Amino acid sequence: MQRGGDTGGSDSGTDTDALDLSLGAAELTAALIDFPSVSGEEKPLADAIEQALRALPRLTVDRYGNNVIARTFFGKSKRIVLAGHIDTVPIADNVPSTLKGDLLYGCGASDMKSGIAVQLKVAAAAGAAGGPEPVHDLTFAFYDCEEIESARNGLGHVARAHPDWLAGDFALLLEPTDGALEGGCQGTLRARISTTGRRAHSARSWLGQNAIHRAAPILARLAEYQAREVEVEGLLFHEGLNAVGISGGVAGNVIPDECSVLVNFRFAPDRSEQQAAEHVRAVFAGAEFEDCAIEIVDSAPAARPGLDLPEAVSFAALIGAPPRAKYGWTDVARLSGLGVPAVNYGPGDPNLAHTRDEYASVTKIREAERLLLAWLELS
Repeated sequence: MQRGGDTGGSDSGTDTDALDLSLGAAELTAALIDFPSVSGEEKPLADAIEQALRALPRLTVDRYGNNVIARTFFGKSKRIVLAGHIDTVPIADNVPSTLKGDLLYGCGASDMKSGIAVQLKVAAAAGAAGGPEPVHDLTFAFYDCEEIESARNGLGHVARAHPDWLAGDFALLLEPTDGALEGGCQGTLRARISTTGRRAHSARSWLGQNAIHRAAPILARLAEYQAREVEVEGLLFHEGLNAVGISGGVAGNVIPDECSVLVNFRFAPDRSEQQAAEHVRAVFAGAEFEDCAIEIVDSAPAARPGLDLPEAVSFAALIGAPPRAKYGWTDVARLSGLGVPAVNYGPGDPNLAHTRDEYASVTKIREAERLLLAWLELS
């Protein structure tokens, strides 16, 4: 990477490393990997993205915090939103990038700097002077803090402060899907189920009431739970209800008087958050749970697939493989909440996300760029 000048709109006023959008998508992915952007530390990369996009004359660029939004205004009848997060999980001795044959290794290679590189290449094609106009107007959203708590999610910040910046008829989130089209996403809910007892010395345990033992019915109910499979708009979603944490205990010689089990429910898009909460409460209904307290700790909605839209149908036809359900929560739910139907598509492999040996296929990165440019009639 080369040194660049002022970002032309960031709040820093300092020099930043420049991004060269003339690089191929794979080479640009490598440059992005070499540009560390752990959650909460994305500002230098946001500066560089803003600087690169402001150099494109057919883009209007806005910034809110470390979130950069670029839009075309060709007067088309529809608008497509391409979105992706610029942060990564903490680096695990996997920066700088390394190329081994077709595989490009490095922190964020799959999740999701390969997707960001493709998004930047499409923006460069749409924003360059004298190039072809896309078939739709385009919005490019680059946002921070996706890998950490939801309250810090940059797309959420933009959605609350400037929802008009994200307005569109259809959206593509370039999260890793290994080159497949994934519709919708699961919702996620966490509930804390607590039991109480009575403290006593463990040498005289009969004088107390063990709160950890009283959690046994909770774990038994989870072990026997049969997860539902349901088809939503032609895609098969598999739900899951699991204990993901348990806490209790006072000391090695004390009968505990408190215990809590943290439960995670991944639910299909045919349930609302309220219905998901009602389902969890129903699972733990009965005499054996009368003394349990159930608290919904947090939740996020599911998103319906939205694959019946003409834009989704045409893109699926280009991919040439049947769409599948998204297992996991992504920001398609946030976009859908804004009234923008959204799907997931990216060159990275989701099974490699957050691993020390994370990589992306150069072939799939280039294929993703080719398909998007063809779909938008920018090739």
